[in-house]
Amino acid sequence: MGELEPQPHLPERWEIYYEGHVQGVGFRYTTRRIAAQFAVTGYVRNLPDGRVQVVLEGLPEEMDRMLQAIQSVMGRHIGRITRKRTAATGEFQGFEIRF
Repeated sequence: MGELEPQPHLPERWEIYYEGHVQGVGFRYTTRRIAAQFAVTGYVRNLPDGRVQVVLEGLPEEMDRMLQAIQSVMGRHIGRITRKRTAATGEFQGFEIRF
């Protein structure tokens, strides 16, 4: 019998919330620079409560690598990370900072 072909991963949408000392330290600009190195779309923005929100769409493996890069560069400022996963919408053309 033949082996089953692996199914390609489907794009997902992740909403990531960073807490800690994440505003006023270049977090958004660093995230945008890091995102340019990965096949992801979405945005990063500061929230009024002091958190930073990152909305990503792409393949889970690619988004995981991007989040690891953010952690590597900005980890000293991050106190807590929460993430919600949903289906990708395809609404983004690139990755941007939103104000």
